[in-house]
Amino acid sequence: MAADLWHLYSLMLRSRLFEEATARLWTEGRISGELHLGTGEEAVIAGVVSHLRHGDAMALDHRGTSALIMRGADPAPLLREMLGLHSGMCGGEGGHMHLFDRALLAAASGIVGAAGPAAAGFALAAQMLRPESVAVAMFGEGAMNQGMVLESLNLAAVWKLPVIFMCKDDGWSITTSSPAMTAGTLEGRAAGLGVAAVVVDGLDAEAVWQASQEAVVRARSGAGPTFLRARCVHLDAHFLGFPLTRMVEDPLGQGPGMIGSVARAFLSSRGAALAERWRGMKAIAEAVLATLRDPRRAAGNDPVARLRARLSDDDRLRELEGETEREVAAVVDRVLSELPA
Repeated sequence: MAADLWHLYSLMLRSRLFEEATARLWTEGRISGELHLGTGEEAVIAGVVSHLRHGDAMALDHRGTSALIMRGADPAPLLREMLGLHSGMCGGEGGHMHLFDRALLAAASGIVGAAGPAAAGFALAAQMLRPESVAVAMFGEGAMNQGMVLESLNLAAVWKLPVIFMCKDDGWSITTSSPAMTAGTLEGRAAGLGVAAVVVDGLDAEAVWQASQEAVVRARSGAGPTFLRARCVHLDAHFLGFPLTRMVEDPLGQGPGMIGSVARAFLSSRGAALAERWRGMKAIAEAVLATLRDPRRAAGNDPVARLRARLSDDDRLRELEGETEREVAAVVDRVLSELPA
């Protein structure tokens, strides 16, 4: 069975447009706090979610919006939740990091690594109550240093739980390079616990779809869990509002305030020695330059654009994109019209 690229693109496009809309609302100050987007993860999520069916479960991390949208969650209550409205998906109490959809058997948590034990629990319930149903855990590579993820892998292997552990590896644990804090290989850790482990290009939706198909078939047949390591990119950094990204994207708007604060600290009569301050200034300059030159920001790392390039640029494509744009815009307009004047 071959992947339906049009279906994958429709899932990814809908998610991308919805998240871009929420980003605009965040920029306008309508969504408070941090906002962790899944932009750049779309191929990973679409590749696995497209295999799920009624009775399957998802345990998500703090970037759960994309998976919920692709799984078929109503975007209106999801947006209301981000806006803190009582009519939101979780009564406006959870925000974007703690989303729950009982009908879809989906739960998200901001606790790093929490998707591991949650998915193991979902999978155990499936094994006992819903034969041939599966659970999916989605988490970043930094979560592989959390004991509960390794314990979940071990338990899933011992009990042959029908679970897919999807590790979205962008190479960064917030601002720390993951190789600088993680020994060995992630797939090696999983394999060492008896879990089938596969590495896949997380920017290639078709490749993820194929690897996920094999993992889901394995789980449904009772053969046990699979660990998928999908290399991907976070196009909007760790979260919206990340200082270095703001500086690079809007130097005229953000630069004066940031530079002024740094300059005042550097020239202060109190504090560290001048040599130490100079080292700090140099580190800041190097961080800004590294952000400017970050290869992850290259257009070729956008999985939505990469998949689009494989499709025929004809009326069918333009119709799909126009329809999806109108759908997302209508949801945003409807929800915003509900806000008090």
